Amino acid sequence: MEPALTTDRNLEPSLTTPSLTQEHIVCTPDTCGGKPRISGTRIRVKDIVLWHERMGMSLEEIVSEWSHLTLGDVYAALSYYDDNRARIDAELKAEEAFAAELEAKTSLTARRPTNTCGILSPR
Repeated sequence: MEPALTTDRNLEPSLTTPSLTQEHIVCTPDTCGGKPRISGTRIRVKDIVLWHERMGMSLEEIVSEWSHLTLGDVYAALSYYDDNRARIDAELKAEEAFAAELEAKTSLTARRPTNTCGILSPR
């Protein structure tokens, strides 16, 4: 018989039964920079968040696109995100700022004049 799951957040989880999130979400230092990811994959929780919340993919579309995932994996990732929203949102914001900075630097480099051989001219 399977253990009953409860949605009451005031109850402490059993030490002998892993929670649904613990069963699906892992953090290992040498994989994905230690960021939370779906067990057995390199798909991070924040990847699921981006696909679902920012790109508008349904849970079924995510599972269809990445067939090694289950709906349980995706629900667990979103549950983990809900419990750790501030930290994950901060990581996403930092990554977006880094990407924008990199794009700005690349755009400036691309606009610098080159000589006839395609070598960037000195500033």
